[in-house]
Order: sequence, then C-alpha cells, then structure tokens
Amino acid sequence: MSSEQPVLETRGLTISFGGHIAVNSVSCAFHKGTLTSIVGPNGAGKTTWFNLISGQLKASAGQVLLKGEDITGLGAAKRADKGLGRAFQLTNLFPNLTALENVRLAVASRYSIGHNFWQMASRRTDLTDRAMAYLTQVNLAKRADYLVAGLPHGDQRKLEVALMLALKPEVFMFDEPTAGMSVDEVPVILDLIADIKRNQDKVVLLVEHKMDVVRSLSDRIVVLHNGELVADGEPAEVIASPVVQEAYLGASPADLASEQEVSHG
Repeated sequence: MSSEQPVLETRGLTISFGGHIAVNSVSCAFHKGTLTSIVGPNGAGKTTWFNLISGQLKASAGQVLLKGEDITGLGAAKRADKGLGRAFQLTNLFPNLTALENVRLAVASRYSIGHNFWQMASRRTDLTDRAMAYLTQVNLAKRADYLVAGLPHGDQRKLEVALMLALKPEVFMFDEPTAGMSVDEVPVILDLIADIKRNQDKVVLLVEHKMDVVRSLSDRIVVLHNGELVADGEPAEVIASPVVQEAYLGASPADLASEQEVSHG
C-alpha cells in the first residue's frame, strides 16, 4: 500500500437502524490510481457504506476523511463540491430536461458560472461544447436533445456517468453501474470506468455483483459481510480466500477443504 496520504478514508464507520448494525466499524483507506471493488452478498452493507461515504446517510459513529479533511459532518452536496462523485443504482437526473441540458448544468456547476445559473448555462457555447464532449464520450451525442424521462434505462445510466465526468471529482463511486443494461450497452460503461482508472490520479470505487467485471477491472477487492469488512487485498488472493468463498459464493470452509482434499486425492 502507498505511503502517501490516502485520498479517501473511513475510520470505524458505523450505522445502526433500530437494533440492527448495518455497517459495523469499517476502516479502509483508498489511494489515487486504484480501482477497488466492494463485493459481498445481498444485505452485506455495501450500498449502505457507499451512502455513508457520499453523505446520503449520517453515521452513528466513525469518520469519513477526504484528503485528510474530516467531512463526516457534511451533507452530500458539500461532499460532492469537495470531490466525491457518485453514480447510483437508480438514476439521479432531471427527467424533464434534455440529456444535453442535464450535462450542461453539471459543467456549469463545476465551473461556478454565477448565480443566474440556468440562463448562463444555456447561453454559454463553451459550456455546451464541453457538455457535448461528455455526451460523445458515453455514446449519447445522438440523443442530446431527448428528454431524460423518455430515455431507456441504459441511456439514463450512461447519462449519469456523463454527469459525473463533467463534475470532475477526485473520487468516482459506482454502485452497480451496469444494472438493468442490455448486454450490448455494458461495454460502453465498463470502458469508461477503465479509462478513468487508467488516468492514475483518481480513486475509483465499484460496488458490483458480476464477478467477471470485478476480476477484469479491480486492482483491489474489499469484501463486506453482515456489515463488517472481512477481506481486503489483491483480487486473486481475495477471491480464493475461504472467508470470501463462504460469504460471497455460499460455500463453507469445511466444504472447500473437502473439495481440496478430493482434488488432491
């Protein structure tokens, strides 16, 4: 692990709902140039941990630090301003605006163009050009003038990635980015995530159930189970570990030991 200061860190991050601890004292640091996949069975606490990091939920205990600054007390919008970018399982867009208008507003927000936000965003051709470049990047340029409400789900997911790219965050957080997409749409998103990773100056976090995606993209895998961090390391090592086989694939350590004995018998 790099000795430099992590871009993002959680320390003892915890949340409970009633008597149920959904995330239990999770501590983890993330350095630039690394793509980390967060995996685990349904109900493991992956999306809840994401919500704690991005500010959608308020922690019961623990801290979130961004570039060494404690941002635990900040809401989601303030965290986004400081460089946390988040794409959701469910799209988070302006449905009655066009795809271009959505991205242009994100570009305008990134460059803080002033208080007369809507008018300025529509009049500045440089903002429009930048927005179109992001739409082109996610293969949506031909649908720039479509209302978001009328776009297929896969296109809405691609548009959400374009919005996040336009905001130029230091941390990219993807929560099942290919969920609900057709087979031919998936490579567009995965290629975009791979491009962000190749940049080497960003942190990329990916919650994903598809292990082929996890294997192909990850530098590191973090495993949550019952709200606790149970494994953290290089993909091959983590995927092969008994605790992950049990938590994620449903096999018990005893079953795995038996299989190994048979295979070596």
